Amino acid sequence: MTIIRLGYVAMSMELKNASPSKTMTFAQFQKIDDRDAAFRKLERIALLNLQNTLRLLKHNAASNIHFYRLTSRLIPLANHEELFDWNYFAPLKASLREIGDFAKKHDIRIDFHPDHFVLINSAQKHILKNSIKTLKLHYLLLKEMGIDPIHRCVMHVGGNYKETVASLERFIENWMNVPRPIQKMIMLENDDTSFTLEDTLYLCEKLDIPLVFDYHHHLAHHENANWQDNWERVIQTWKHSPLPIKMHISSPKNQQEFRHHSDYIDCEMFFDFLKVAKGSVPQIDCMIEAKKKDEALFRLMDKVKAREDVEIIDGSSFYLK
Repeated sequence: MTIIRLGYVAMSMELKNASPSKTMTFAQFQKIDDRDAAFRKLERIALLNLQNTLRLLKHNAASNIHFYRLTSRLIPLANHEELFDWNYFAPLKASLREIGDFAKKHDIRIDFHPDHFVLINSAQKHILKNSIKTLKLHYLLLKEMGIDPIHRCVMHVGGNYKETVASLERFIENWMNVPRPIQKMIMLENDDTSFTLEDTLYLCEKLDIPLVFDYHHHLAHHENANWQDNWERVIQTWKHSPLPIKMHISSPKNQQEFRHHSDYIDCEMFFDFLKVAKGSVPQIDCMIEAKKKDEALFRLMDKVKAREDVEIIDGSSFYLK
């Protein structure tokens, strides 16, 4: 039997006033005449984000949710070029470690998904430099939490630039500029417009990077509609990882806006995938990418509980019979 564990992204629809992504613009920062006072305000916002992250993790533990994606916006303006003199980790160390300790104690797998502007395959050197800088921030956040960074950061391949082959080869070339500890943090996912499952597998196999299979993206953009033809190759990209295989699950908003994520998960669509993947691996951690976040997870589990081809483990996990 295969264990399926569900997770959700960043925000809760149940917890009130618990945003982990509160921010401050650089324009707002500049309006504060006292630079030290401006830094203290940034730190208060970051601390509030971390406090809300811990609240979310406690909510997850109480709901038996073992998989959660952290927001990449925990520390506003952390890498802004004008704030090079801000040692933002100093006042945040205790809160970051508390998050990591809680996640480990309650067996909650946590990871990141940096924003779309992180482009390893960019032809522009300053974009590559800034991308590596952003990835380093994610690496250091995990280290401060006491979490092993290996395979904790999922990314898209990057821009296609209307040259698929050249864009893939540029990723390989630029990958050599990424420090090895950060390389080991990365996972890649197939996307819905530029790089198919086969394209992404090419990089993952060549560079020994785990592939996070996005089923919805595959349905929207593919060479071979039969993803199962490459499923064993996907599994093999995880052979050196200490973590269970990970995938993304979302559902189209409608047929006209197929690429857009729905509020909830289409259970039958999800089980179209699971019925084929069943038995291929001991465990699959499925990150729900739905607009209703944890509410979508709870609604999906309600539908799963009514099925006869599963055995429920807890509030977010089940066996495929």
